[in-house]
Order: sequence, then structure tokens, then C-alpha cells
Amino acid sequence: MATSEEASATAAAEVPPQSQLHKLERKWTFWFDNISKPKQGAAWGSSMRKVYTFDTVEEFWCLYEQIFKPSRLPMNADFHLFKTGIEPKWEDPECANGGKWSVTSNRKANLDTMWLETMMALIGEQFDEVDEICGVVASVRQRQDKLALWTKTAANEAAQMGIGKKWKEILDVTDRITYSFHDDSRRDRSVKSRYSV
Repeated sequence: MATSEEASATAAAEVPPQSQLHKLERKWTFWFDNISKPKQGAAWGSSMRKVYTFDTVEEFWCLYEQIFKPSRLPMNADFHLFKTGIEPKWEDPECANGGKWSVTSNRKANLDTMWLETMMALIGEQFDEVDEICGVVASVRQRQDKLALWTKTAANEAAQMGIGKKWKEILDVTDRITYSFHDDSRRDRSVKSRYSV
């Protein structure tokens, strides 16, 4: 895993001059968390670190090609892509009343494809409910990898169903995907889904 300085240097070296860049609607930030080596007594998220913030198509592709593929992650690591200003934590004010759509994968290549398709949909503003989206998390685990699309207002069923249907279409999956509220997850690890498509 490259450090944020290495990522910055790599991205900066490969991005064309300012006049040729394709600006995105908003800035996005990559985060990394490796929960496989928790420190004694460390709070959840204490190992999470901001890696790189970008706002052009060119920066995105440089970063993705060089660094940000989930199949390259160690076991129990998470990659996050969130709107700049939103931390990938339940406690963040933008996420506090939200939830997440989840899909699982048994193959690393499939996870990489779903991760890329989701990121392109996010930075390309393909969701009608764009203001409801917080970001996406790719989680690499021993049994099953997971992708989770975090949203802002869990109780807004119409918005969540619209996001879920669009995401399922983007991912081109036939299996059911489910939505859970962050509040439920905080209270109970074996939380049941509230919505599904």
C-alpha cells in the first residue's frame, strides 16, 4: 500500500496540465483502513486514514490504475471513496441518520469490477438522488468481500429504493441487494435489512 505522499506524487506526475483536465462536479476522497492489526484498546476507525482527495477525471484514473483496486488489499482492509468533507464513520453528521446498501462477492476480480463501476457512477453523478449519497466502501474479508454504498437519510424509503435499484442496475447483479440502517447496526451486529431490491 502506497503512502498518501507516494499517491500524491504518482497522481501529480501523471496528470496533464490544468487546461486539459476534466473537472468533476465535486471533490472525492479516498480513505484506507486496515482492521487486521488493531491496537490494544484502540477505538474503531482509529487506524483509518485519508489517502488522497481529487476533483478531476485524470486524477481518478491515475489513482485507480496505480493503487486503488480492492484485489490488491490485505485481508481485513477497507477502501473508502466518500464525498470530500464526509468521513466514512457512522458518527459523521452526514452519515449519522443514514444507512447502506450492501452486495457481496466471492471473487476478487468481480469485486474490482463492482468497485470500479460504483466509483464511476458516483464521480459521474449517475444517481438521481445524488445528494443522498455519502460514499462507497470496499471490504476485503476471508470468506466474502463486500461493497457498501452509504447514504444520508435511511428513513427516506423512496430515495433509498431509487438508489438501490440504480446501483443494482449499474452493478448488473441478479442477486438481491439489501439496505440496513446505521442506527440498527450500532445496536445489533446481526441487523436485519430494512429494504431490498
